[in-house]
Amino acid sequence: QVQLVESGGGVVLTGGSLRLSCAASGRTFSNYQMGWFRQAPGKEREFVAGINRNGISTYYSDSVKGRFTISRDNAKNTVYLQMNSLKPEDTAGYFCAAALTNYDYKYWGQGTQVTVSS
Repeated sequence: QVQLVESGGGVVLTGGSLRLSCAASGRTFSNYQMGWFRQAPGKEREFVAGINRNGISTYYSDSVKGRFTISRDNAKNTVYLQMNSLKPEDTAGYFCAAALTNYDYKYWGQGTQVTVSS
């Protein structure tokens, strides 16, 4: 199975930017659909963005559309989440996930914390 490790989280001021990375190992990365999710304290985990195997098709939640961009580099086995115009409500643990089919995410990383202060 694929192993996922996120990085790039941190503390940023409102309006700032961060770029998260998720490095994959263990299986052929290009076989997987990839996604980013987040979970804030006391809240359920929510979908943020998804990308298909070749990076052509991307999907976003309404709350981040226009501010966040998901991308992938299959040569580097890495998926990215560029986050711009960050808001305090974006504060959460961010997790990347992998799916073999139908965006049925079965493999998860440990997460990276993003804190947006006002």
